[in-house]
Amino acid sequence: MSVARHPGQSLLFWLIALFLLSFLVIPVVQVFFVAFVDVNSGGFTLVNFLDFFRSSLFRESFYNSFYVAAMSVLVASAIALPLAYFTTRFEFKGSVIIQSLGFVPLIMPPFVGAVAMQLLFGENGSINLLLDEYLGFTVPFMKGLNGVIFVQSIHYFPFILINLSASLNNIDRSMEESAQNLGSYGMRLFRRIVFPLAMPGYVAGASLVFLKVFDDLGTPLLLNVNNMLAPQAYLRISSIGIDDPMGYVIAVILVVFSLFAMWIASLALRGKDYSMIQKGGGGLAKRRMRPWEKVIAYAIVLLILLLVLSPHIGLTLLSFGTIWSYSVLPDGFTTEHYAEVFRETPEYMLNTLLYASLAATLDIILGTAIAWLVLRSKLRLRHWLDYIAMAALAVPGLVLGIGYLRSFLGVNIPFGDRPLATWWVMLVIALAIRRLPYALRACNSALHQVSRALEEAGENLGASRMRTIWRVTVPLMAGGILAGFVTSFATAAVELSATLMLVSTESDAPLSYGIYVFMQSAAGRGPGAALGMVAVLIVATGTYLSHRIIEKSRRERSFERV
Repeated sequence: MSVARHPGQSLLFWLIALFLLSFLVIPVVQVFFVAFVDVNSGGFTLVNFLDFFRSSLFRESFYNSFYVAAMSVLVASAIALPLAYFTTRFEFKGSVIIQSLGFVPLIMPPFVGAVAMQLLFGENGSINLLLDEYLGFTVPFMKGLNGVIFVQSIHYFPFILINLSASLNNIDRSMEESAQNLGSYGMRLFRRIVFPLAMPGYVAGASLVFLKVFDDLGTPLLLNVNNMLAPQAYLRISSIGIDDPMGYVIAVILVVFSLFAMWIASLALRGKDYSMIQKGGGGLAKRRMRPWEKVIAYAIVLLILLLVLSPHIGLTLLSFGTIWSYSVLPDGFTTEHYAEVFRETPEYMLNTLLYASLAATLDIILGTAIAWLVLRSKLRLRHWLDYIAMAALAVPGLVLGIGYLRSFLGVNIPFGDRPLATWWVMLVIALAIRRLPYALRACNSALHQVSRALEEAGENLGASRMRTIWRVTVPLMAGGILAGFVTSFATAAVELSATLMLVSTESDAPLSYGIYVFMQSAAGRGPGAALGMVAVLIVATGTYLSHRIIEKSRRERSFERV
């Protein structure tokens, strides 16, 4: 299938390539370019990186970011492992509910619950007040880097739980039975057989946790922990200016370490065989617990669930509380915070609905087009569209925001004297670029399940290629497209990193920016928590709808096969 025979495919390819080049590749290349350019001579240099490592603050920030990401993986693993193991290894009543509740933290962005966690677990928070009153000691849950690790671990551990549970359920039980016949039981069986076989799922989840924590900007900022890489990059660019090379150096390090985490994850599994004898694995053989084991297991699970649901509990109390300071619970409760944000700052919510809707729409258009070109055309370079679009996963929102400022701040919008980088449309594009990999995977999966024969039948009946795509292919992909839209919408609605870099006026600000601004003062925490609850509701609704759409599509396909 040559370009000459199908000029429409070629045109579509180059339009998408131009979009990705303009709004993903060039901004990121600009960041790398500035990081390696001498400010005075304009030539190539490594001086900026040497200056970075000569600075004690930057060395400390580098170490802190790595330390927080690594420790968050360990703490998240300690939370996820018992939940995954108990619910997959034993006949555990309520395992479905436990697994579902374990996923709940993902519907709350970590920066939203950070302040609520401070009020619950901080030095003068509810838990430490009770510990001090009844036991005479306190625990520094939220002190400095501990607070960032604590919040991030609770928020991101579901990535490990989801992937590890899937791997445990896919283990061939005959391997476990063989180990038991050879005398391996209990923790030895888990340590030597079960966990190594589940390693692909664990590594996938752990690498995601490391990536998310290492690049996160909002949580450290709201907890007033600035000696980490992402906050330092933001503070350098926002305070010193767009020409400060240190902000770009830090941005390059963030991207490199994102790629490094992906490489380590693949390296950890390279050369190892995790295949199963039986198709589908069969899952671990579940056994009944002894009464004392059941008591211990339920106590551990209950404690973990209370811990992981604490941000939601704290945020709910804060959103309805009057005054909450140096007390176990708020002094009173009111709905005034909700009335205030709906009355005084409705633009935050309206802007969020507009931006997230436009970004999600752009994502499914691009995702559907790229998936179709990759799977249905024979253009030589088509796979590069998929590679470039998926590369957005390794680009933190902060880096993309810095790249947009560098690339478009000196360019004015077509119908005014306002810089292009500060136009709200650029924020929509940044949100779309950040979420494109999720929509692309959903569209790609949906198109994989559409038979080429159905498209060929439409063309044999006289329909044009475009009419066949519009009337046959797209409707059959509807479930995947809709799931991709909802996922992109829900996650774009709470993006903070790129938002902080690109929003210049409050009238253009979305929900995440409003939450950040409100949370900067004690008086604004109530309204900020109310906005946070609105954000949680948006993400929760999107997650639920996406799940329902995917399940409905799966049932319909199962019915069709029958």
